[in-house]
This record gives sequence, C-alpha cells and structure tokens, in this order.
Amino acid sequence: MFNIVEKDLRERIKEVAVEHFNSNGYHGTTIRNIARDVNCSLPMIYYYYNNKKELFDEIIKKEYFDLLKRQAALLRTNNIIDFYTKFVYDLNSLSNYDKKVYRLGIKVYLSFDGDEELMEIMDEWEKTILPRHYQILKPYLKNADNDLAIVRTLVHLLETLIESIVVKNRFLSEEEIREEISIVLHGCE
Repeated sequence: MFNIVEKDLRERIKEVAVEHFNSNGYHGTTIRNIARDVNCSLPMIYYYYNNKKELFDEIIKKEYFDLLKRQAALLRTNNIIDFYTKFVYDLNSLSNYDKKVYRLGIKVYLSFDGDEELMEIMDEWEKTILPRHYQILKPYLKNADNDLAIVRTLVHLLETLIESIVVKNRFLSEEEIREEISIVLHGCE
C-alpha cells in the first residue's frame, strides 16, 4: 500500500505524463521530460513505472476505461433521448485531467497514438460499440424500419459530439445536444 506522499507523487507523475502525451504524443514524450516537470529524479519515475509504455498503458487501460465506466454508471434509461443527452452533456463537466485522459483514449482509438497492443485493445473495444448501443436502443426501436442504420447514425453523432467537447474543448448546451439526438432518435421514444 502506498503512503500519502508516494500516492501523491504517483498521481503527479500521471498528471504530467498526460500533459506530455497530449502535447507531444506517445513517441515524442520522454520519461526524462516528465521527471523534469514533476521535479523528481529519473530513478523515482522508474520506481513507479518500468518504462514509458507501462506509464502510457496505465493511463489508457486504467484511467481511460475507468473514466468510461464511471460516466456510464451515472446513466439511467427512463427516456432514451434524455439518456444520451445526459451522457454527452455531462462530458462538459469533466475535470481538465479527465478530458485529457479521454482525449488520449480517442487518439489511441483512432490509431493516432500508442502502440500495437493498445490499438488492438481499442479495436476489440470498438467491436462492442454498435452491439452495446443496439442493446440499449432495442426496446425503443420496435417501430423503426431500419434499426441498424439508426444505431450507426447515433454512434456517429455521439462520436462527433464527444470530439467537439473533449478534443476541441467546446461547450455544447444541453438543448443543442438534445436537438441533434432527437433528430436521429425521432420516433424511438
């Protein structure tokens, strides 16, 4: 178990690493530069992480996927349009650190950053996106003619909205989000 100082230093290392990975990418980031900005020795970084890959992997495999799970756990499905509107709108409230972690996850998801192992993990995760949303929407698609097209269109819209908030750092109003989601899910209430 880490004591408070060790935990704080480990968290500080991750915070600085997220900044560097966002600014310089995985390949342009060095452990030496992270250590400099954390104001600790290089061996201290290596005490917590064996190498840059291990540090990046922890940020993506743990921080990013934990963030997605936390966001999903907040949702309830009383009204499907409210459900998706809340999911997207709540991204506006993420901390700067969480937005940067999310941004890194998106970069890996889009194969812009990371390594082969992480890209394979993202590819496997991507295969679950449409089936997962189809299961969420299934009870609301009873009268839909082309339910798969609705799900695909919704997923593309969600990706665009998420990109606006997380990657471009734009604030989207709840009304704007609801309007766009309502267009896609028209008749699915």
